[in-house]
Amino acid sequence: MTTSLLEQLVEYRGIESNYNDAWGRPTTIASETKTKLLSAMGYQVDKPELLLKQVQDNSNKTWLSVLNPVQVFRIEEHLQIVVRLPIELVTDEYVAQINTELGEVIQHQFVPIDGQLANVVHIEDIEFQEYLIDIPITLPLGYHTLSLVIDDDELGSMRLIIAPSSCFKPETLTQGQKVWGLSVQLYCLRSEHNWGVGDFSDLSFLVEMLAKQGAQFVGLNPIHALYPANANACSPYGPSSRRWLNFIYIDVTALDGYQQASTQSIVNDVSFQYKLQQVRASNLVDYETVTALKLQALESVFEYQNSQYLSKNTKLNKVFKAFVAEGGDSLQTLAVYDALQESLATQEKPSWGWPVFPKEFSDFHNPAVKTFTKKNAKRVKFFLWLQWHASLQLEQVNLVAQKNDMLIGLYRDLAVGVSEGSAEIWGNKELYCTDASVGAPPDILGPLGQTWGLPPMDPEKLYEQQYQPIIELFDANMRATGALRIDHVMALLRLWWVVKGDSAKEGGYVYYPVDDLLAILALESHRHQSLVIGEDLGTVPDEIRTKLADNGVYSYRVFFFEQAPDGGFFSPAHYPEQSMSTLTTHDMPTLTGYWHCDDLVLGKELGLYPTEEILSTLYTSRHENKQSILDTLHGHHSINDEVGRDVHNVDMSKALNFGMQLHMAGGSSALLSLQLEDWLEMDKPVNIPGTFKEYPNWQRKLTRNLQDIFNDSSLNQLAANLTEARLQASK
Repeated sequence: MTTSLLEQLVEYRGIESNYNDAWGRPTTIASETKTKLLSAMGYQVDKPELLLKQVQDNSNKTWLSVLNPVQVFRIEEHLQIVVRLPIELVTDEYVAQINTELGEVIQHQFVPIDGQLANVVHIEDIEFQEYLIDIPITLPLGYHTLSLVIDDDELGSMRLIIAPSSCFKPETLTQGQKVWGLSVQLYCLRSEHNWGVGDFSDLSFLVEMLAKQGAQFVGLNPIHALYPANANACSPYGPSSRRWLNFIYIDVTALDGYQQASTQSIVNDVSFQYKLQQVRASNLVDYETVTALKLQALESVFEYQNSQYLSKNTKLNKVFKAFVAEGGDSLQTLAVYDALQESLATQEKPSWGWPVFPKEFSDFHNPAVKTFTKKNAKRVKFFLWLQWHASLQLEQVNLVAQKNDMLIGLYRDLAVGVSEGSAEIWGNKELYCTDASVGAPPDILGPLGQTWGLPPMDPEKLYEQQYQPIIELFDANMRATGALRIDHVMALLRLWWVVKGDSAKEGGYVYYPVDDLLAILALESHRHQSLVIGEDLGTVPDEIRTKLADNGVYSYRVFFFEQAPDGGFFSPAHYPEQSMSTLTTHDMPTLTGYWHCDDLVLGKELGLYPTEEILSTLYTSRHENKQSILDTLHGHHSINDEVGRDVHNVDMSKALNFGMQLHMAGGSSALLSLQLEDWLEMDKPVNIPGTFKEYPNWQRKLTRNLQDIFNDSSLNQLAANLTEARLQASK
C-alpha cells in the first residue's frame, strides 16, 4: 500500500516522472529521487503508518474547509466556485457575498444541491458533498473576497482573483515598432562620483544619456535586498528579499543631511577618503569596504533626518510612516532581520543566516525576536529608512526615463528565488522547502547540472496562502519600471528541485499552478503598465513557450542559441516579434570572451568540464560556430570585407563586434537588448555559472567611467546606427 500511496502522492504533488533533457532525450526520474522530494515537502515517507495518517489528515482538512483558499479567473470566464458541506446542510439557502477591492458588496443566493455534485466523502461517518456553484456576476479586474453566509453567520471566505486575458503590451510595440536598449549590472558602473559601486544617480545619468541616443530602455540585474551585515554575499540572484531593494545603490550624497557638518566630518576624514579612493580605483567591487563606508555615512544622515523630521509630526514623517505601513510584515521582517544579523555579527556569533542564529532568534515570529525588536527599535527604524530612500531614489530614475520619453524606461530582473539564510524565508518558513534547492538539470551551459542554494516555494502552501507572496512579489518588482524580466520563467510551470546532499543531476521537476500564476502576472502587468519578458532558456518544453506567448509574455532569444540543425545561425529576422533578442547574457562570456574562447579556458581551470573529451568537443563546436557566424554576418551584409571570411584569420575586432550588434538590430524582435560590456569590448565575464569563490562573480566593474563612454564618438555612432537600424526594421 505504501508504494501505491507514494505513487499517488507523486502525481498529486506534481512531481514529474519523465521529461526530455536539453538534448531532446527522454529521461526518467528515479523512484528514489521522487521519494526524497516528497520527504523534502514534509511527508513521512519512511514511516508508512504516519504517512497514511498525514495524507488522511490533509484530505480531511480540505473537506472541512467550506471554500477553497483562492480561485483565479480570467475576465472572460464565468465564475464557478467549489462549496463543501455536510449532506444535511446542502439543501439550505446560502449567500455568496462578494466584497470587491473597491468596497462594493455584491450578493448571490443559492442552494448547494441545485449546483453540480462533484465529489462525495465520508469523515467519521458523516457524508460531505462537494458542489460546483455558478455565480452569475461580472466582477472587475482585481482581488476580491467571497464569503459564504447563512443567517448572518460567515462559514468561510476565499479570495477571488479576476485577471485579464494576457499581460500588458505597449500599443506602439503591437503596431510594429522595434526598439533597443542596454542591459547593465548596476553595481559595476564606474563614475567620477560614486563610492566604488554603481548607484541610482549613475543609473539616472545612464538613462538620460541613452534616451538621447535613441534607446528606449535600460535593463538591470536583480537589485533585490542583500545582506548589510554580510556584504560579501553579493550575488544578486541569491537575495535576502526579492520585494525590497539593495541599499548599497543609494547615492548618499543626494540625501538631505549629507551636507550637514556631522556627516561631512565623517566623509572628509583622511582615513575615510583614502578608503573611498581605493574602492573607486579598484577593478572589482569591494563590497565589504563599500558597505562599511556607506553605512557610516548613512547612519549620520539618518541621525539628522530622524531628529529633524522623523521624530516629529512632519509631512515627511507621515510619508515615511505610510511607506512602512504599506510595506507591512514583509518590510518589518527584513528590517528586523538586518538589525538582528548585524547585532549577532558584532558579537562575533554565527550570523550568515537564520539557520545558524541562536534558537530563540531562528524564526521571525519567536517571542525573543519581538523583544529584540523593541529593545532595538531605532536600529530597526534605520533599516526601514534605508528601504524608504532606496525606493525614492529608484522612483527618481523612473521619472528621468519618463521625462525623456523612453517607451519602456527601466526593466527590472526578478530572481528565481531567495537564498537559504534569507529574511524572506525567516519570516515565512511554512512556504519554503528548506531541505531542497532550486537548480537545473545538465544542459549545454552546465554539463554537470546546477544547484543554486535557493529553497523552493511549496506550491501547495503558496495556494493555501492565497498566492499572496507571489502577488506581492510581482507588484513590488513592477514598481517604477516599464518592464519586468523574469529570470528562469520556467519557474511558473516547473522547477528542478535538488534535495540537500544530492548532486544536481539527481534532482527532479516539481510542477506549479502555471495558469493561476500567469493570470496573476497578467493582472499586475496591467496594473503597472509593465510588459513582461520571460527568460525561457535551457530545458523548456514547447508547450510552455506557446502558453507564455498566448499570455503576452515576451520570449527571450539569444543569438548564440538560435541555431539550425545544420549548425547555421537563424537570421534575427526570423525571431518572434513578441520577443527580446540579445547576443549575450550575464551567464555567458562577452563577445570578445566568446570569440577568444576565454570561457573555455576559465572553465578548464575551474574544473567545470568533467573530461578532456567534453572540452575538446566544445572547442571544436566553438570553432565551427564562429565560422557559421562569419558566414551569417557576411551573407546578410552585416559586416564588410574589413572582417575576413575564414575563421582561422579573424580575431575579434571593433568592426566584428559592432557588426554583430547591428546584425541583431535588423531583426524582427520587438525588443533588442545589448550588453554595455560588449559596447566596451570587454573580455571578462560578469559571472561563471557553477562557481562560488573560484571566480569573482558579480564584482567585475566596467573598464570605463560613464562620463567617458558618452564622449566616445565611435560608441555614439554605434548608438545612432542601432537607432536607425531599429527604425528600418519597424517598417
